[in-house]
Formats: sequence, C-alpha cells, structure tokens
Amino acid sequence: MLTPDPATSENGPLDTRTATCLLRRRFTARVLPQLRLLVEECAVREGLAEPRRGEFVLAVDEIAGNAVEHAGGSGRLLLRRIGDELECRISDSGPGFSEAVIPELLPGLDGAHQGRGLWLARLVADRFAVRAGDAEAPGSRGAEVTLAVRVQ
Repeated sequence: MLTPDPATSENGPLDTRTATCLLRRRFTARVLPQLRLLVEECAVREGLAEPRRGEFVLAVDEIAGNAVEHAGGSGRLLLRRIGDELECRISDSGPGFSEAVIPELLPGLDGAHQGRGLWLARLVADRFAVRAGDAEAPGSRGAEVTLAVRVQ
C-alpha cells in the first residue's frame, strides 16, 4: 500500500486528510472484469456496505468502460481512501469531455444510451467531478473523472 498522498489540484492541496492508495491499475477492455472485482474487494476491506458498495462498483465500471469505448481502448484507475471516503479517479488520453455532456435526466431506454453511465455515476456518487487532461501527464488530452462515496 502506498502511504499518505494528499489530494491536489492545480491550485494546491484540496484536502488535508491523509490519502491511502488502495489500488492503482492501467486497464483495457480485456481486464475490466478483473478490475471490477479488485475495486469491490477494496471496497469490502474498507467497510463500504451494500447497497452503496454495489452502486460504487457499478459506477466505477461504467466510467472505466467509457474510457475503453470512447478514449482509445485503455485508461488508468486510482482508488484511494481519503478520510471517510472511497475516491476513484479514472483517467484516459481520449478526446476529452466536460460535465456538460452528462444528461440531467435519465437517457431514454430506446437503445440510445448516450451518457447513461456518466449519469448513473454522478447520481450515486457523494462527490463527482470531470476535468480535462490527465493528472499523470499535465497538458495531455483526455479526461479525468473522480467519484467518491462516504464509507459509513
């Protein structure tokens, strides 16, 4: 396990709580099922109870799936415990997007599910953000989606 790593942004520390890295992985479509299991195992160890655990794992899977489908077939996941939250950051090097593309209402059930995974992730998260670029490579293309849930 990696040791303390405070959450940061371009403007400096966001939070003075200690962050503990639980999982850091690069992923492709082939390893999405394994990634989902690893996220769930970490959530169990950290005490995230059902039904929140299932919602969190589903939301993470949706965002990771979007990175694979829309951003070149791969991405990076960082799962951390920060205070009373589990935070997952998923980044990619695709064309990028903003939160503005996420529908306000549930997208239709007519087969056109554009934005449904993002909508779901934002709905279940206690904290949700989208930013351009990749935290590991400043100035790069892509997007970084952060979602967090409180562990009670």
